[in-house]
Amino acid sequence: MRTAVRWIVRLLALVAVAAALGTLLPRPLWRTDDGGGQATRRIYVLSNPIHTDIAIPVDAALLERFRFLSGDGIPIGGEGVRYLVFGWGGRAFYLETPTWSQLKPAPVLKALTMDASVMHVDVAGTIPEPHPAVAGYDISEPRFSALLDFIEASFARGQGGPVFIPGAGYAATDGFYEANGAFNALVGCNTWTAKALRIAGLRTGWWNPLPWSLGLSMQLYNHDQARTARP
Repeated sequence: MRTAVRWIVRLLALVAVAAALGTLLPRPLWRTDDGGGQATRRIYVLSNPIHTDIAIPVDAALLERFRFLSGDGIPIGGEGVRYLVFGWGGRAFYLETPTWSQLKPAPVLKALTMDASVMHVDVAGTIPEPHPAVAGYDISEPRFSALLDFIEASFARGQGGPVFIPGAGYAATDGFYEANGAFNALVGCNTWTAKALRIAGLRTGWWNPLPWSLGLSMQLYNHDQARTARP
């Protein structure tokens, strides 16, 4: 029994060290100037204690690119909609845990081991800034386009396009789709967000499994892009 406890303690200590190093070690190691041009597009990272999403400002081109969402009942062109909010995560946990009060052992076990993945899409109006759960970043037009490519490529596709999951949304404005990639404790929702942000030309930590880790690394290495709130 004592041996098992010691191994658990060592494992937890190893994970803590890895998370700390993953936060403080930037990725990429050095800032690169890729000639992306002026930072004219502002995106947001929205966070809660365990999950992060990316909010993309709505314009005609974005609505056209993701028009399939409207066909599945997500009101992307609705009055007051200013952002599309994208997140990636484990299928069981995402679909079976709409609130913390509905937390069950099976989805947690799958999240810690291996699970299929899904994309979650929602809409948002005005996003408050500054706000402790909101971080805004300015990126260039080419990087913005690359970010949209990455998000679009995260949706799994069937013969008719992205595969919608009927009846899985939390409310009338959101929905779920089958996604590419496997979900586990090491490669989770926040590492997906971190990869998306790197594609957008930002620097993250080397490994960011939790929102606080990603948020801290973003604060450390993206001073130029993280500007004050706009009027």
